[in-house]
Amino acid sequence: MSEPKLAVDLAGLEMHNPLIVASGTFAYGEEFINVGGFKNEDIGAIALKGTTLEPREGNATPRVAETASGMLNSIGLQNPGADAVVRDVLPRLRAFDTRLIANIAGGTVEEYREVARRFARAPELDAIEVNISCPNVRRGGAAFGADPTAAADVVAAVREAWGGPLIAKLTPNVTDIAPIAAACIDAGADILSLINTLRGMVIDTATRRPVLGNNFGGLSGPAVKPVAILMVHQVYQIAREKNVPVIGMGGIAGANDAIEFIIAGASAFSVGTALFWNPSVCRQIIDGLRAYLIEHEIDDVSKLVGTLKTN
Repeated sequence: MSEPKLAVDLAGLEMHNPLIVASGTFAYGEEFINVGGFKNEDIGAIALKGTTLEPREGNATPRVAETASGMLNSIGLQNPGADAVVRDVLPRLRAFDTRLIANIAGGTVEEYREVARRFARAPELDAIEVNISCPNVRRGGAAFGADPTAAADVVAAVREAWGGPLIAKLTPNVTDIAPIAAACIDAGADILSLINTLRGMVIDTATRRPVLGNNFGGLSGPAVKPVAILMVHQVYQIAREKNVPVIGMGGIAGANDAIEFIIAGASAFSVGTALFWNPSVCRQIIDGLRAYLIEHEIDDVSKLVGTLKTN
Protein backbone atom coordinates (compact mmCIF):
# COMPACT_ATOMS: atom_id res chain seq x y z
CA MET A 1 0.00 0.00 0.00
CA SER A 2 1.02 3.64 -0.32
CA GLU A 3 2.40 5.69 2.56
CA PRO A 4 -0.31 5.95 5.27
CA LYS A 5 -1.59 9.35 6.32
CA LEU A 6 -0.24 10.38 9.71
CA ALA A 7 -1.47 13.99 9.71
CA VAL A 8 -4.27 14.74 12.18
CA ASP A 9 -6.64 17.64 12.80
CA LEU A 10 -7.69 18.02 16.42
CA ALA A 11 -10.47 20.60 16.44
CA GLY A 12 -8.43 22.94 14.27
CA LEU A 13 -5.03 21.97 15.70
CA GLU A 14 -3.45 20.54 12.56
CA MET A 15 -0.34 18.41 13.09
CA HIS A 16 1.75 16.45 10.61
CA ASN A 17 1.66 13.44 12.94
CA PRO A 18 -0.20 12.60 16.18
CA LEU A 19 2.85 12.72 18.50
CA ILE A 20 3.03 15.51 21.08
CA VAL A 21 5.85 15.89 23.58
CA ALA A 22 4.30 16.23 27.03
CA SER A 23 4.48 19.41 29.06
CA GLY A 24 7.23 19.50 31.66
CA THR A 25 9.41 16.89 29.99
CA PHE A 26 10.70 18.93 27.07
CA ALA A 27 11.08 22.43 28.57
CA TYR A 28 10.64 24.78 25.60
CA GLY A 29 12.15 22.38 23.07
CA GLU A 30 15.40 24.18 22.41
CA GLU A 31 17.50 21.88 24.56
CA PHE A 32 16.66 18.85 22.40
CA ILE A 33 17.50 20.30 19.02
CA ASN A 34 21.21 19.50 19.32
CA VAL A 35 20.71 16.06 20.85
CA GLY A 36 21.84 13.30 18.52
CA GLY A 37 19.03 11.60 16.66
CA PHE A 38 16.33 14.14 17.52
CA LYS A 39 14.60 16.21 14.86
CA ASN A 40 11.70 18.52 15.64
CA GLU A 41 9.91 17.41 12.48
CA ASP A 42 9.51 14.00 14.12
CA ILE A 43 6.84 15.48 16.40
CA GLY A 44 3.44 16.96 15.72
CA ALA A 45 3.45 19.44 18.59
CA ILE A 46 5.34 20.58 21.66
CA ALA A 47 3.38 21.12 24.86
CA LEU A 48 5.53 23.75 26.51
CA LYS A 49 6.57 23.78 30.15
CA GLY A 50 3.74 24.70 32.51
CA THR A 51 3.50 28.46 32.93
CA THR A 52 1.92 30.62 35.63
CA LEU A 53 1.16 34.34 35.74
CA GLU A 54 4.16 35.23 37.91
CA PRO A 55 7.59 33.54 37.94
CA ARG A 56 7.99 30.56 40.24
CA GLU A 57 11.14 29.07 41.73
CA GLY A 58 9.53 25.67 42.24
CA ASN A 59 9.67 23.18 45.09
CA ALA A 60 12.51 22.25 47.39
CA THR A 61 15.02 19.68 46.15
CA PRO A 62 15.28 16.76 45.55
CA ARG A 63 12.58 17.11 42.90
CA VAL A 64 12.89 13.81 41.03
CA ALA A 65 13.06 10.20 42.24
CA GLU A 66 13.17 6.97 40.25
CA THR A 67 10.61 4.28 40.99
CA ALA A 68 10.00 0.81 39.64
CA SER A 69 8.96 1.37 35.99
CA GLY A 70 8.50 5.06 36.52
CA MET A 71 9.51 8.36 38.02
CA LEU A 72 8.19 10.71 40.69
CA ASN A 73 8.60 14.42 40.12
CA SER A 74 7.78 17.45 42.22
CA ILE A 75 9.13 20.37 40.23
CA GLY A 76 6.54 22.82 41.52
CA LEU A 77 5.91 24.57 38.21
CA GLN A 78 9.25 26.37 38.13
CA ASN A 79 8.93 28.86 35.26
CA PRO A 80 9.80 32.46 34.32
CA GLY A 81 6.18 33.65 34.19
CA ALA A 82 3.79 34.22 31.30
CA ASP A 83 5.16 37.58 30.18
CA ALA A 84 8.72 36.25 29.89
CA VAL A 85 7.60 33.21 27.89
CA VAL A 86 5.57 35.36 25.48
CA ARG A 87 8.28 37.99 25.13
CA ASP A 88 11.50 35.94 25.19
CA VAL A 89 10.77 32.27 24.52
CA LEU A 90 8.04 31.98 21.90
CA PRO A 91 9.77 34.20 19.29
CA ARG A 92 12.78 31.88 19.42
CA LEU A 93 10.57 28.90 18.56
CA ARG A 94 9.23 30.31 15.28
CA ALA A 95 11.63 28.17 13.23
CA PHE A 96 10.32 24.92 14.71
CA ASP A 97 8.54 22.74 12.16
CA THR A 98 5.86 21.80 14.66
CA ARG A 99 2.87 23.19 16.56
CA LEU A 100 3.28 24.98 19.88
CA ILE A 101 0.92 24.39 22.80
CA ALA A 102 1.12 26.54 25.94
CA ASN A 103 0.42 24.68 29.17
CA ILE A 104 -1.03 27.07 31.74
CA ALA A 105 -1.61 26.80 35.48
CA GLY A 106 -2.87 28.91 38.35
CA GLY A 107 -4.21 29.01 41.86
CA THR A 108 -7.44 30.89 41.07
CA VAL A 109 -9.85 31.08 38.16
CA GLU A 110 -8.84 34.69 37.63
CA GLU A 111 -5.16 33.73 37.35
CA TYR A 112 -5.92 31.13 34.68
CA ARG A 113 -7.91 33.72 32.73
CA GLU A 114 -5.12 36.28 32.90
CA VAL A 115 -2.41 33.82 31.84
CA ALA A 116 -4.56 32.90 28.85
CA ARG A 117 -4.94 36.60 27.99
CA ARG A 118 -1.16 37.03 27.98
CA PHE A 119 -0.69 34.03 25.68
CA ALA A 120 -3.47 35.21 23.37
CA ARG A 121 -1.10 38.01 22.32
CA ALA A 122 1.48 35.54 20.99
CA PRO A 123 1.18 34.89 17.23
CA GLU A 124 3.48 31.86 17.51
CA LEU A 125 1.02 29.90 19.67
CA ASP A 126 -1.30 27.26 18.20
CA ALA A 127 -3.22 26.00 21.24
CA ILE A 128 -3.54 26.26 25.01
CA GLU A 129 -3.60 23.26 27.37
CA VAL A 130 -5.17 23.97 30.75
CA ASN A 131 -3.60 22.13 33.66
CA ILE A 132 -6.53 21.66 36.05
CA SER A 133 -4.49 19.48 38.43
CA CYS A 134 -3.42 22.64 40.29
CA PRO A 135 -4.67 23.31 43.84
CA ASN A 136 -7.53 25.78 44.13
CA VAL A 137 -6.27 28.17 46.80
CA ARG A 138 -9.80 29.43 47.50
CA ARG A 139 -11.19 25.97 48.19
CA GLY A 140 -8.70 24.58 50.67
CA GLY A 141 -6.14 23.38 48.16
CA ALA A 142 -8.20 20.71 46.40
CA ALA A 143 -7.29 20.35 42.73
CA PHE A 144 -9.55 22.18 40.27
CA GLY A 145 -9.74 18.98 38.26
CA ALA A 146 -11.16 16.96 41.16
CA ASP A 147 -14.52 18.75 40.99
CA PRO A 148 -16.66 19.13 37.85
CA THR A 149 -17.84 22.63 38.76
CA ALA A 150 -14.36 23.94 39.55
CA ALA A 151 -12.94 22.35 36.40
CA ALA A 152 -15.69 23.92 34.30
CA ASP A 153 -15.10 27.34 35.87
CA VAL A 154 -11.43 27.27 34.84
CA VAL A 155 -12.13 26.06 31.30
CA ALA A 156 -14.86 28.67 30.82
CA ALA A 157 -12.57 31.46 32.03
CA VAL A 158 -9.80 30.44 29.64
CA ARG A 159 -12.34 30.09 26.84
CA GLU A 160 -13.26 33.76 27.35
CA ALA A 161 -9.65 34.84 26.90
CA TRP A 162 -8.47 32.46 24.18
CA GLY A 163 -10.21 31.83 20.86
CA GLY A 164 -7.97 29.06 19.50
CA PRO A 165 -7.97 25.32 20.17
CA LEU A 166 -8.40 24.72 23.91
CA ILE A 167 -7.25 21.54 25.62
CA ALA A 168 -8.30 20.52 29.14
CA LYS A 169 -5.70 18.27 30.78
CA LEU A 170 -7.46 15.94 33.21
CA THR A 171 -6.14 14.60 36.49
CA PRO A 172 -6.42 10.85 37.22
CA ASN A 173 -6.61 11.51 40.96
CA VAL A 174 -10.40 11.27 41.06
CA THR A 175 -12.95 8.56 41.77
CA ASP A 176 -14.72 9.01 38.44
CA ILE A 177 -13.13 10.93 35.57
CA ALA A 178 -16.24 10.89 33.34
CA PRO A 179 -18.16 13.81 34.94
CA ILE A 180 -14.99 15.93 34.94
CA ALA A 181 -14.54 15.29 31.22
CA ALA A 182 -18.18 16.10 30.49
CA ALA A 183 -18.02 19.34 32.50
CA CYS A 184 -14.91 20.49 30.63
CA ILE A 185 -16.54 19.83 27.26
CA ASP A 186 -19.69 21.72 28.26
CA ALA A 187 -17.54 24.65 29.44
CA GLY A 188 -15.83 25.01 26.07
CA ALA A 189 -12.92 22.58 25.84
CA ASP A 190 -12.25 21.58 22.23
CA ILE A 191 -9.90 18.73 23.15
CA LEU A 192 -9.27 16.60 26.26
CA SER A 193 -5.83 15.32 27.26
CA LEU A 194 -5.17 12.64 29.89
CA ILE A 195 -3.76 11.50 32.11
CA ASN A 196 -1.72 13.86 34.22
CA THR A 197 0.48 12.22 36.87
CA LEU A 198 -0.73 10.05 39.73
CA ARG A 199 0.17 11.19 43.25
CA GLY A 200 2.80 9.09 44.98
CA MET A 201 5.61 8.96 47.55
CA VAL A 202 9.01 7.31 47.91
CA ILE A 203 10.60 6.84 51.35
CA ASP A 204 14.30 6.63 52.21
CA THR A 205 14.35 3.76 54.70
CA ALA A 206 17.70 4.86 56.16
CA THR A 207 16.37 8.25 57.21
CA ARG A 208 12.66 7.32 57.30
CA ARG A 209 11.94 10.49 55.41
CA PRO A 210 10.37 11.10 51.98
CA VAL A 211 12.95 11.22 49.19
CA LEU A 212 11.35 14.25 47.56
CA GLY A 213 11.80 17.66 49.11
CA ASN A 214 8.06 18.29 48.80
CA ASN A 215 7.31 14.87 50.39
CA PHE A 216 5.14 13.63 47.51
CA GLY A 217 5.08 14.01 43.75
CA GLY A 218 3.54 12.93 40.48
CA LEU A 219 4.13 9.41 39.19
CA SER A 220 4.75 8.99 35.44
CA GLY A 221 6.31 6.37 33.19
CA PRO A 222 5.38 2.82 32.15
CA ALA A 223 3.90 2.02 35.57
CA VAL A 224 0.89 4.29 34.94
CA LYS A 225 0.05 3.09 31.43
CA PRO A 226 -2.74 0.61 32.25
CA VAL A 227 -4.51 3.26 34.34
CA ALA A 228 -4.11 5.82 31.56
CA ILE A 229 -5.42 3.53 28.84
CA LEU A 230 -8.54 2.67 30.85
CA MET A 231 -9.27 6.34 31.51
CA VAL A 232 -8.75 7.26 27.86
CA HIS A 233 -11.22 4.52 26.91
CA GLN A 234 -13.74 5.82 29.46
CA VAL A 235 -13.40 9.46 28.40
CA TYR A 236 -13.56 8.55 24.70
CA GLN A 237 -17.08 7.17 25.21
CA ILE A 238 -18.20 10.65 26.29
CA ALA A 239 -16.01 12.77 24.04
CA ARG A 240 -16.89 11.06 20.77
CA GLU A 241 -20.58 11.92 21.26
CA LYS A 242 -19.59 15.61 21.22
CA ASN A 243 -17.00 15.16 18.45
CA VAL A 244 -14.24 16.13 20.90
CA PRO A 245 -10.87 14.48 20.25
CA VAL A 246 -8.78 12.94 23.03
CA ILE A 247 -5.02 13.12 23.53
CA GLY A 248 -3.75 10.09 25.44
CA MET A 249 -0.64 9.95 27.59
CA GLY A 250 0.91 8.01 30.41
CA GLY A 251 3.83 5.61 30.08
CA ILE A 252 4.32 5.67 26.31
CA ALA A 253 7.83 4.38 25.63
CA GLY A 254 7.45 2.74 22.23
CA ALA A 255 5.23 2.46 19.17
CA ASN A 256 3.08 -0.33 20.57
CA ASP A 257 2.25 1.78 23.62
CA ALA A 258 1.10 4.63 21.38
CA ILE A 259 -0.96 2.25 19.26
CA GLU A 260 -2.74 0.97 22.38
CA PHE A 261 -3.80 4.52 23.22
CA ILE A 262 -5.07 5.14 19.69
CA ILE A 263 -7.11 1.93 19.72
CA ALA A 264 -8.54 2.96 23.11
CA GLY A 265 -9.77 6.24 21.62
CA ALA A 266 -6.90 8.73 21.44
CA SER A 267 -6.65 10.79 18.24
CA ALA A 268 -3.16 11.88 19.32
CA PHE A 269 -0.75 10.92 22.09
CA SER A 270 1.92 12.53 24.26
CA VAL A 271 5.36 11.19 25.10
CA GLY A 272 7.11 12.42 28.22
CA THR A 273 9.13 10.39 30.71
CA ALA A 274 10.61 8.14 28.00
CA LEU A 275 12.54 11.16 26.68
CA PHE A 276 14.65 11.12 29.84
CA TRP A 277 16.31 7.83 28.88
CA ASN A 278 15.81 7.85 25.11
CA PRO A 279 15.90 11.27 23.41
CA SER A 280 15.33 9.56 20.03
CA VAL A 281 12.12 7.85 21.11
CA CYS A 282 9.85 10.17 19.09
CA ARG A 283 11.26 9.12 15.74
CA GLN A 284 11.19 5.46 16.79
CA ILE A 285 7.53 5.71 17.76
CA ILE A 286 6.48 7.39 14.52
CA ASP A 287 8.46 4.86 12.45
CA GLY A 288 6.81 2.03 14.38
CA LEU A 289 3.34 3.52 13.99
CA ARG A 290 3.86 3.91 10.25
CA ALA A 291 5.03 0.28 9.97
CA TYR A 292 1.97 -0.93 11.91
CA LEU A 293 -0.43 0.93 9.64
CA ILE A 294 1.26 -0.49 6.55
CA GLU A 295 1.25 -4.02 7.97
CA HIS A 296 -2.48 -3.81 8.77
CA GLU A 297 -3.31 -1.99 5.52
CA ILE A 298 -4.70 1.09 7.26
CA ASP A 299 -4.25 4.13 5.03
CA ASP A 300 -5.07 6.81 7.64
CA VAL A 301 -4.15 6.77 11.33
CA SER A 302 -7.53 8.30 12.20
CA LYS A 303 -9.19 5.06 11.08
CA LEU A 304 -7.49 3.26 13.98
CA VAL A 305 -8.93 5.58 16.65
CA GLY A 306 -11.39 3.92 19.02
CA THR A 307 -11.30 0.53 17.30
CA LEU A 308 -11.09 -1.39 20.58
CA LYS A 309 -13.10 -4.63 20.51
CA THR A 310 -14.71 -5.40 23.85
CA ASN A 311 -16.95 -8.25 24.96
